[in-house]
Amino acid sequence: MACEQSRTVVHAYLDGELDAVRAAEFERHLENCSECVTALETQESLISAIQRAQLNEPAPATLRQKVLADVHSSGAPRASHPLVMPRRRLQFAWLAAAAALLLLTYAGWRTVPALRAENYQSVVAAEIVDAHLRSLQPGHLTDVLSTDQHTVKPWFNGKLDFSPPVQDLASDGFPLQGGRLDVVHGRTIAALVYGRRKHLISVFVQPAHEGEQALRSGSRQGYNWLAWRAAGMEFCAISDVSPADLQQLQHLVSR
Repeated sequence: MACEQSRTVVHAYLDGELDAVRAAEFERHLENCSECVTALETQESLISAIQRAQLNEPAPATLRQKVLADVHSSGAPRASHPLVMPRRRLQFAWLAAAAALLLLTYAGWRTVPALRAENYQSVVAAEIVDAHLRSLQPGHLTDVLSTDQHTVKPWFNGKLDFSPPVQDLASDGFPLQGGRLDVVHGRTIAALVYGRRKHLISVFVQPAHEGEQALRSGSRQGYNWLAWRAAGMEFCAISDVSPADLQQLQHLVSR
């Protein structure tokens, strides 16, 4: 069930509209509500991205000089009525307004895709961390428990509309533990589980979607994640192992 506070309280908390008592209550709520934590982190990331975009660009000094020169050299007679603007000045005002509108449109065109991409990255990163943490709870790690790739791969048949590649990498230090179905960003996908010494790695697998922003790499809540595309599939490995271990696993899976 969706948490109501993720829609009603998060924005008020970020805008400083809650009193001290209500803010403290919401902060205690965050300790036990991953949905509100995700919503808060997403909004903070979006605010940060907008601030970094610096959409307010000051006009160059040369433009100010040109405007003043045009005004002084217009030589147009004053209008008989104080509210009537001389034609040349009126034309220049319209041109200036059009130029400002064009500048804002261009800035928005350049900035909005970047904001959308960064927001998408933040949301999906939060979801894969949550999915991995859920899997670490007792009884949630695997739906099919097996070290045999010929057992794990057929298990997905009929449960997904694609066939995930499954390899046993025990000889390379990444023994297969099993697999499960998981949901990330509203999609049911395959999750393969590998071991690495005493650690567990979830490798999420789904078909790569054209035109969709590919994930990269990062860390969140003490977990590292690495995403890549190979053979028409999108992979995302997440664990508390080092980034170097994830890169080695990427190489093994993609070979």
